[in-house]
Amino acid sequence: MPQKTAAGKSLYSVHPGVAMLQKWVAELKGKTGRSLEEWVALVKKEGPATEAERRDWLKKRHNLGTNSAWWIAEESVGKGGEEDSPEAYLRSAGKFVEDMYAGGKAHLRPIYDELLRLGLALGAEAKACPCKTMVPLYRRHVFAQIKPTTQSRIDLGFCFLKLGKKPPKRFIDTGGAKKGDRITHRVEITSPSDIDAEVKRWLKTAYDLDA
Repeated sequence: MPQKTAAGKSLYSVHPGVAMLQKWVAELKGKTGRSLEEWVALVKKEGPATEAERRDWLKKRHNLGTNSAWWIAEESVGKGGEEDSPEAYLRSAGKFVEDMYAGGKAHLRPIYDELLRLGLALGAEAKACPCKTMVPLYRRHVFAQIKPTTQSRIDLGFCFLKLGKKPPKRFIDTGGAKKGDRITHRVEITSPSDIDAEVKRWLKTAYDLDA
């Protein structure tokens, strides 16, 4: 499946985390007394050498929260960038998918393409927001997740706890309910034939119930 529609629009939508990060950047100076650029300069001048040490230093020395310390430390070592703006994220989204299905996982790409097609066809509010290791499908929240877990299979994840439904036997408990994750069950997809009527029905149910 191409990365864009016939009209040249990206198949992917901006991840909700981008807006969260932009809000954090805009409010950082008011909350902490320093802008992101000023924090990065301080870390480079006075902080320790590694990213992990810088995270701990920011939390212990400057009382920053975990997310703030994580993002500032990443910026200080030249990471990040994909979430700096909607435009930057969309440029990276297609590459995330290409990288996920490179090498030994390349043969799984047609399965991914079909799952993505089905997910986006569920309704006008369906959207896919790639991360580096998976592609969550959103309506109001994540209702499903496409993840190439091994070189032989894709796991299609569902949030059965939120659905309030009892999953079929073939749907494997991920332990997500105990950890507070949205994805609580997965079904293993190793070939296009595994995307059967049952999988399609539950995918539609997950979308419909997230209205």
